[in-house]
Amino acid sequence: MSLLRATSRSIDAALYRLNHPRLARALEEAVERGVRVRLVVDGNKYTESRATQEILARAIIPFRLAYGRQGPGSKMHHKFVILDQQTVLTGSYNWTLESEDENYENLVILEEAQPVEAYIREFEALWTGAGRDNP
Repeated sequence: MSLLRATSRSIDAALYRLNHPRLARALEEAVERGVRVRLVVDGNKYTESRATQEILARAIIPFRLAYGRQGPGSKMHHKFVILDQQTVLTGSYNWTLESEDENYENLVILEEAQPVEAYIREFEALWTGAGRDNP
């Protein structure tokens, strides 16, 4: 949470699942302080999760829905966040209450330029090729 709050320019997140209200609020707070936030969420999980729909319906977070390579039914299974184009948070951790309270999860922080650039390219591909804009 502190890394999100320390971000000053941009947050780009590709998340398979999102239902954690505090993490969603941290993204909203970033938007409110002028940080450019973009979120890509798996379209299938969005459809299945009333909590995700409610969080994003009331949020001021720009988001798009995406699917896997085979379209609807396949997964946009990424779980990474790029902070200020310099730091990547990635791993098994979904932005869910279950991940925080119930599961064994991992989160890796990358700051080396070459892997960060690879994640930036992947996010841009998802953002520009995402299935559709906000429902």
